[in-house]
Amino acid sequence: QVHVAESGGGLVQPGGSLRLSCAASGTIFSISTMGWFRQAPGKEREFVATITWSGGTTIYADSVKGRFTISRDNAKNTVYLQMNSLKPEDTAVYYCKARADVRAGDFRQYWGQGTQVTVSS
Repeated sequence: QVHVAESGGGLVQPGGSLRLSCAASGTIFSISTMGWFRQAPGKEREFVATITWSGGTTIYADSVKGRFTISRDNAKNTVYLQMNSLKPEDTAVYYCKARADVRAGDFRQYWGQGTQVTVSS
């Protein structure tokens, strides 16, 4: 199957930067998209950003536009989230999601376990 693993979370001061990484591994036939979501305490999980694997088209939530950048390394099946100008309201567990197939055309969604990002002085 497909395993998704995030890394790079931590504690950062307001205005600082962090870079998250997410690697998909296993018996992957192809990847359609990979993206980032986040969930703050007491809130529902929300969309942050996504990128298509073939064309690199990106979509961002309004709350992170201009501050976060999603990118990919196709050869490594890895997606990155560069987060700049971080705010306390960005504090959340960040989850990575991969839409991939292990058999041609049978696309499914695979989630990572999440990585904690805390923005605080």
